[in-house]
Amino acid sequence: MVTEYIKYEKRGRTAFVTLNRPQALNSIHAPALAELRLIWQDFRDDPDLWVAIITGTGDKAFCVGADLKYRAEKEDENTLRRSDTHPEYGSVGCYKPIIAAVNGYAIGGGLELVLGCDIIIASRQARFGLPEARRGLLADAGGVIQLPRRIPYHMAMAMILTGRMFTADQAYQMGLVNEVVDGPDLMETAIRWSDEILECAPLSLRAAKQVVMKTMGLPLDVGENLIESLSCVRDLRESDDYVEGPKAFNEKRKPVWTGK
Repeated sequence: MVTEYIKYEKRGRTAFVTLNRPQALNSIHAPALAELRLIWQDFRDDPDLWVAIITGTGDKAFCVGADLKYRAEKEDENTLRRSDTHPEYGSVGCYKPIIAAVNGYAIGGGLELVLGCDIIIASRQARFGLPEARRGLLADAGGVIQLPRRIPYHMAMAMILTGRMFTADQAYQMGLVNEVVDGPDLMETAIRWSDEILECAPLSLRAAKQVVMKTMGLPLDVGENLIESLSCVRDLRESDDYVEGPKAFNEKRKPVWTGK
């Protein structure tokens, strides 16, 4: 896949996605968004890829969201007002694990992109925020919906209603971030998490993630009754890996996962 604004690399079972517009603080404009959607689709459909790490080029910004300068210069008022043109930054429909390695500012759509990930590692210089209200906009690519589901209500609303930025340590205290590390250790830490995830059966991970995503917010009994109807759960039950795990445990050996 040839891309101009986003680097996409496959190393073993791990995909590395790097937003690559440092001159624009890795903001997302229409061409970059088109590339990102193709990358997520390729990652989702490639059976050899089991986990992804997304980060940004440089140490100043992970992603500052939509490129407002590009939007103001390239898109007319009618386009700007249409909700269906607002970018979806996350990997909707992908149940493979995704790790965010946040190397700087993750604000606006950048934070929404982070919220589409499963594990969040942040460098100490990272900053998080939803400044949309200060621009007369709405964080409608997942921000106002996802953030109150990830952290306590009042903390989420403090971010949404003030547009204030929060440090990596504050985000960790809120429960938004899994781990905070020094900048030079960021990618090494993300890869360590990836390696740990790869020790697990990939179909088990996808089934677990799909169950979480499809049942979050549902009553317990409704969620439990839904589980067996989910596609990733059915794939897991019918897989060789579903037999391999207990067999390896009984034989006191490390399981050999095939993802089949």
